Amino acid sequence: MTDAAPPQPRPHLGASFAKLWSASLLSNLADGVLKVAIPLVAVRLTDSPLLIGALGVAMALPWLVFALPAGALADRVDRRVAMLVANGTRGLVAGLLALTLLTDLGSIWVLYVAGFVLGVAEVLYDTTAQSILPQVVDRSALTTANSRLYGAETVANQFVGPPLGGLLLGAGVAIAVGAPAALWALAFLALAWIPGRFRVERTGPATTLRSDIAEGLRYLAGHRVLRMLALMTGTSNFASSAAFSVFVLYAVGEDSPMGLTDFGYGVLNTTSAVGAVAGSFFAASLSKAIGRAWSLGLGVITFTAMVAVPILTSNAWVIGAVWVLSGAGVMVWNVIAVSLRQQVTPDRLLGRMNSCYRLLAWGTMPVGALVGGLVGEAFGLIAVFWVATIISALTGLGLLVVTDKAIAQAEADAEEQARALAAAEPEQA
Repeated sequence: MTDAAPPQPRPHLGASFAKLWSASLLSNLADGVLKVAIPLVAVRLTDSPLLIGALGVAMALPWLVFALPAGALADRVDRRVAMLVANGTRGLVAGLLALTLLTDLGSIWVLYVAGFVLGVAEVLYDTTAQSILPQVVDRSALTTANSRLYGAETVANQFVGPPLGGLLLGAGVAIAVGAPAALWALAFLALAWIPGRFRVERTGPATTLRSDIAEGLRYLAGHRVLRMLALMTGTSNFASSAAFSVFVLYAVGEDSPMGLTDFGYGVLNTTSAVGAVAGSFFAASLSKAIGRAWSLGLGVITFTAMVAVPILTSNAWVIGAVWVLSGAGVMVWNVIAVSLRQQVTPDRLLGRMNSCYRLLAWGTMPVGALVGGLVGEAFGLIAVFWVATIISALTGLGLLVVTDKAIAQAEADAEEQARALAAAEPEQA
């Protein structure tokens, strides 16, 4: 009788990961408060679907215009320093916006400017945050690390932040906008506490920013699985951005179909977080049980249901229940997709690949928000949800390319390239 194999130890994530996790938690709590506070401030300034939708354009536009330079910068500079600059900028802008509202100088145009600058800082932070993780934890622990990061981010961004934003708004718009400034300051301190240097070593002749960006674009364009995942995510984000750019008009106010208060709207926004938190615990085991392609397919179904349910009912309980399921599906999708990107991409290219990926995946959001505002202005809010549902459902066609076999082959190719590079290094010394 042979002895049973010893259990595999859990991946050790370390103290630096704990500090990165804390910074992420605080940053996302600030994001979650503003995610609710800014639209609710906007509806106090205008009731035009087009102007409300344009606010979503302003906040998402940086992903279209700044994603590629941000990725190139993430591969050139110390990634921790870039994250510090981004959080410092966000804290300063939130503080100035709060001061503007406190002195009654706020307007929808001020919100546009603040939203755009906050979006630029978000692009830099998110791109470098995903790129720094393989430098903080071992690549074998990436799925576990991403699950914990996404779990914390979801709790803060979607579960605690939105109702907190609604409550703070009751105390005053300046307080609701100013509180995130303090949270970003604390996140800044947590990042500053991480020891070490996180600049990727560059070899060979000096290159220009443009050539660096071009190399990242070529890598993503030549990677069939990552390219399709980026296109699928972009299609989904276009649909959800169109729907949620005007959803506040559907949900808030006595004359709206749902008739929610500010606080009720904040609570509704937490329902997807309930599912997402659950999804963060079972994402890795689900992908092992049914395969990553089937798990991604469940994500497509659930986030399509999220934009479709307002067509069928304005009942907040039903919408909230569907959003719970959708949150779980989105979380499973994110853990699988982000971990795969980090596993198969060389570290020296990770910042640029992430930025190119997000150009496709998130660059569609300002366009979707604009389309949502235009369709809502011309045809009404329900028409926006119909358009979003049809487009979101088309995302499933990408699963004809992103199969379990294709994912496994991409990982095998990455391992082979890493071994070849490691074998060549002594010869270059």
